[in-house]
Amino acid sequence: MSDHHDLDRRHFMKAGAATVAGLAAGASYERAAHAQDTNKPATGVGRAKPVVIASANGMAAVERAMEQLKAGADPLDAAIAGVNIVEDDPEDITVGLGGLPNEDGVVELDASVMHGPMHKAGAVAALQGIKNPSMVARLVMQRTDHVLLVGQGALRFAKAHGFKEQELLTDKARKIWLRWKESHSKNDDWVEAEELEGAIPGNPDAIPFTWGTINCCALNANGDLGGVTTTSGLSYKIPGRVGDSPIIGAGLFVDNDIGAAGSTGRGEANLQNCSSFAIVEAMRHGQSPEQACLTVLQRIADHAEPRLRDEKGRAKFGLKFYAVAKDGTFGSASMWSGGQMAVHDGAQARRIEAAYLYKK
Repeated sequence: MSDHHDLDRRHFMKAGAATVAGLAAGASYERAAHAQDTNKPATGVGRAKPVVIASANGMAAVERAMEQLKAGADPLDAAIAGVNIVEDDPEDITVGLGGLPNEDGVVELDASVMHGPMHKAGAVAALQGIKNPSMVARLVMQRTDHVLLVGQGALRFAKAHGFKEQELLTDKARKIWLRWKESHSKNDDWVEAEELEGAIPGNPDAIPFTWGTINCCALNANGDLGGVTTTSGLSYKIPGRVGDSPIIGAGLFVDNDIGAAGSTGRGEANLQNCSSFAIVEAMRHGQSPEQACLTVLQRIADHAEPRLRDEKGRAKFGLKFYAVAKDGTFGSASMWSGGQMAVHDGAQARRIEAAYLYKK
């Protein structure tokens, strides 16, 4: 995208800025529509029921969830069954078993669920030793008067319900963590190996940081919704750090009368803007799922801290949103181009390109 184009958009956005409370106003709608028109080719946003959407790493999840919906499963149960595939996969270093650990080498998992028909939610955060936090979050929703359990309390709750504690740090994730320990600073006693597989010796940027998460939302043929977001969080995080994934209204929000939204990416930016709730509210006021995702992304970009902006003033972090409306329309948007979402419209599972604010 040209500098002129970026300037035009920023000028337009400032002229038409609106608060979340005014999402229904024309300026807010126009703002999202402008971003949509100038920053992406059109993507399919069908109007089918049932439909399942997920982040791009959720192809297997949307297939499993759709199978469950067609067999008559509750939409939340279907979505959880879908993400369990990723949670159980030791090769996936961003979710569940095999997720990258905190800076101490301990895997801490977060998840939230929300059930549209009951408008109930459950979540766990900083959960250790249990590979399926999404299932524990569902039990918090079903069996307690609480919404969020954390740390040792969440672990005791899971074990009380029969979940088996296990080591979640796989050999693959351990090697990646040790490479990070050895190379992220020269002012410690860690010594780099002579050969760092997949990394450049002495270059900490070659050690992967991940914000990997999977979000999945399901809409059944009756128009009922359920959603789940599950993650191992930011790799090498300060122990106890919790991002947006287990926070209702940030990493996930479901309103059975309107739609559902979830996120992946920089959780701190999402938390500071209650983004999934804001997306559903934008849909309540008439915006399409895609437009609502763009509106909230622009709001986040407008509020980004100076240290998180590039030389052109653009938010330089990654953040993606996924949304589905009660009528079966769906869409997603990413801070930067190249994002995708997974979707199953009842006929086939596929990935589609996400809308975006900035072109790489």
